[in-house]
Amino acid sequence: MPDSLKIRVRNDTDTDQVWAYVTGIAIKSEGKRCILESDGSSLYFPASPSEILQPLEKDCAVSLGAPGSAVTLTIPQIAGGRIWIARGKKLTFLLNPGPALVEPSVLNPSDPNADVDFGFAEFTLNDAQLYANISYVDFVPRLPIAITLKQASGEIQHVAGMAATGIDELASALKKQSAEDGRPWDKLVVERDGQVLRVLNATHGDAVGASFAGYFEPHVDEVWAALTPDPHGRSRCAMRINTQASPGILDGAVNASSGKLEIGGEVFDKPTTADILGCNSGPFTTGPSATRNAIIPRLAAAFVRTALLDADEHPSQPAGFYKRDPTNHYARLVHECNIDAKGYAFAYDDVQPDEGDDQSGKVNAGDPILFAVTVGGLHAGKDAGGDAVHEDAA
Repeated sequence: MPDSLKIRVRNDTDTDQVWAYVTGIAIKSEGKRCILESDGSSLYFPASPSEILQPLEKDCAVSLGAPGSAVTLTIPQIAGGRIWIARGKKLTFLLNPGPALVEPSVLNPSDPNADVDFGFAEFTLNDAQLYANISYVDFVPRLPIAITLKQASGEIQHVAGMAATGIDELASALKKQSAEDGRPWDKLVVERDGQVLRVLNATHGDAVGASFAGYFEPHVDEVWAALTPDPHGRSRCAMRINTQASPGILDGAVNASSGKLEIGGEVFDKPTTADILGCNSGPFTTGPSATRNAIIPRLAAAFVRTALLDADEHPSQPAGFYKRDPTNHYARLVHECNIDAKGYAFAYDDVQPDEGDDQSGKVNAGDPILFAVTVGGLHAGKDAGGDAVHEDAA
């Protein structure tokens, strides 16, 4: 693996008021927090301020130039990296003692970036590979992002993202769903100046008065009933969890005496709606057991996708996802509104069957030569990422 990599960022919007930022942990610089400077190659390692919420001492906004133009950034090996994109107004990053970087938040109404049109792609570049994805785990931005990876082998991986009008389609679909089931999907749509600015994940519904308390509980009860054997030991449904790891394929059933789900010697309580939306609480809390930690992503994903009653083995195929009601309509519609139906709509959206179709909108390879990010979506899906990588792949 190289110690550095080129990132080509293309402006596919209709304005020259677009900026990129790169943040992360510099792996080969003692794991220090770093931010790429505006020249696109120098690294800024912030010093710890004496007070909270202090401004950066360096300009870290990289202008993408006129519509249709692109800039090439050079990054070292970075963990937990993000490529932030802002349109119309620059982002504000602040520092707390540590130093700790205060990143833009869509949940804090007093955040200086609350009204800025921004989004990000996530990546890690280390000795093993480049891994990157389009993330909708927290929100869908108005500003669409597509990613492309060119490998030394010549292979090109591409995730198309949304078209420029994708978020409007998503917002309309969520409002329609709210009208149909009476749930506050419409409140997840955040508008500014008469247009959709972003759409929040239902996980963060409470931040905008959209409570989904009790939403998944009827489905959970139905799953529990189907997995509970009758007096003759027969259940309406079978359950097998393919851990895709050393524990192998594990059978699951609800113990009629305890009322708990048992899978491979691990015991699970009924998840709540909050557990299912967040995938990291209640029965989905990870711990020291490797077997349990392998079960959790697959079980949680099956609940989010409401797939447990329609397939015996999990992970299952995407054709069976989101077919029941209630289901996670945010995740369903996010996939429907992406050109290639790919993108991280919840924490375990990378769970897929062996040889199955990836849903998570990721690219990864051990021989990357160029990583490209295209923002704006005006020509989304029309070149399969080709223009993004042809100009600078050396």
